[in-house]
Amino acid sequence: MSLIKAYNHDAFSILVTRHSERFYALSYRTLFKQSDAEDIVQESFLKLWHKPELWKEKKGSKFTTWFYRIIVNACYDFNKKKSSQEMAFEGQDYAQSDDGDDASQQQLSAIEAALKNLPERQRMALNLCFYEDLSNAEAADVMGLKLKALQSLIMRGKTALKTQFNITEDKDHENEW
Repeated sequence: MSLIKAYNHDAFSILVTRHSERFYALSYRTLFKQSDAEDIVQESFLKLWHKPELWKEKKGSKFTTWFYRIIVNACYDFNKKKSSQEMAFEGQDYAQSDDGDDASQQQLSAIEAALKNLPERQRMALNLCFYEDLSNAEAADVMGLKLKALQSLIMRGKTALKTQFNITEDKDHENEW
């Protein structure tokens, strides 16, 4: 980041190449539209390029944690601007398999549709913890929440997903989520 603060194009290119895919994945799972997710990531990286001083190394957060927060806020802002009619689910999958397995694609589509039905903050909490593999503490930091609030969002999100998929509680399997 010190090189980027000195406007080193090569350092910025390496950073973008290294992290674009993960931030795109989060944006896509939040917005469910490829072009919007790409725009969010591009605009966020451009914001970083034009204002690298926004990242405060002395505050102790890792770059990725801080940039997740930038992406999350950009997604929230984008969703606030869009009307509910424009937020129709686009059937294009981010993780399309190359083998053309229709059953896998249908399962992915069902999961994406179920996630889309969750409230935005529950969806974001699940995305950060389960797809992005952030710890609960990191995800809470990214979302600007206390740890207990994040855990509550995760619990409610998982309960809602179980309801959508008609999964009943089974004492032998209750900790699989």
